[in-house]
Amino acid sequence: MTTPPSPPASTRAAEPAVLIGALVPLTRPGWVTAGRQLLAGLELAVEDVNNSGGIGRRPLELVVRDTAADPEKALAAVDELAHLGVAALAGEYHSVVARTAATRADALGLPYLCSSAVLDALTERPTARVARIAPAQSHGWRIYADFLLEAGHRHIAVAADPSVYWASGARILRDRLAPRGGDVTELDTRTLTPTALCDALVDSGATALLLLVGHPEPAVPIVRAVRRDRRLADILIGAPAGQPEFAEWAALLGDDGAAIPFLRYLPERPGPLGTRVAATLRERLAEAPSFVAFEGYDTITVLADVLRSHGVDRSRIAESWPHVAVEGTRGQIRFSRPPGIDVLQWAWPPVQVVDRDPSAPDRFRILHTG
Repeated sequence: MTTPPSPPASTRAAEPAVLIGALVPLTRPGWVTAGRQLLAGLELAVEDVNNSGGIGRRPLELVVRDTAADPEKALAAVDELAHLGVAALAGEYHSVVARTAATRADALGLPYLCSSAVLDALTERPTARVARIAPAQSHGWRIYADFLLEAGHRHIAVAADPSVYWASGARILRDRLAPRGGDVTELDTRTLTPTALCDALVDSGATALLLLVGHPEPAVPIVRAVRRDRRLADILIGAPAGQPEFAEWAALLGDDGAAIPFLRYLPERPGPLGTRVAATLRERLAEAPSFVAFEGYDTITVLADVLRSHGVDRSRIAESWPHVAVEGTRGQIRFSRPPGIDVLQWAWPPVQVVDRDPSAPDRFRILHTG
């Protein structure tokens, strides 16, 4: 799948395109809704780059590959895209998939700007070839833990799937809560039905249940079961990974999907670029764009700036990350290497804890910022 560039001017008609490989989950078991949002942001930014002159005299072109949340598919895609001559890689939403892609890209000498995956350990070793737009999981989830503490929640239960990503999230929460008298009880969704999970939640004495699970299964059945259990009427349900951000969540759960705080990487008040991009994305998607769409747009914005200033040589692109200073949809983007992070990182995008307003589930309430 290739996204064609905007029609080039006649003076650029014969120039070969600069290729960017895009990794996106577009089929199940990948989170297709997130992939669709990510791709919309990537494609819009490519159009804007080409409408403003492209890369020198050359148009920018996406070469899109569907990862379907499968690390093996991502591995094959990276090899193929490297062989096709892409200047750099972009995209991916699922952290475990992005980690596989980043590790292979690093080994091949292919620069990779990760759009949305947040797992701290994005590569197996420190590297200068990989940079990231999304905040590291430890940064965002610590902010979420602070929100819980400020709201008076110290005894937390997590409904957890077996995954490196979910295990990392549970550990971040536990490390942040423990010094402040908090604790985390893990409930294994492999062995507990939604009804049994409600029983275990009552026994745990927790005041909040966090969904560290996939969507729609088993997240949606768990929410429905908890909402219908009178013993749990006062329990807070949370979803730090951001499942309630997407319209699909509201469509499946209706009012049950409101008042579930999640992490969102948007500023409280967007600037002119963010406002314009939001309006265009809303029209194309026929729904409100999520923060994932803005991550896609910002990824291409950064890559276009790098390609214009440093050329298409892969080694020069990788060397350019520390010198980036680009205005994105959510603020100025610069890369550094925060402690404990082995890739070049935008430190940091804006972080909010948000929920859907129970009185109007299509409207979001900002509960906490960090």
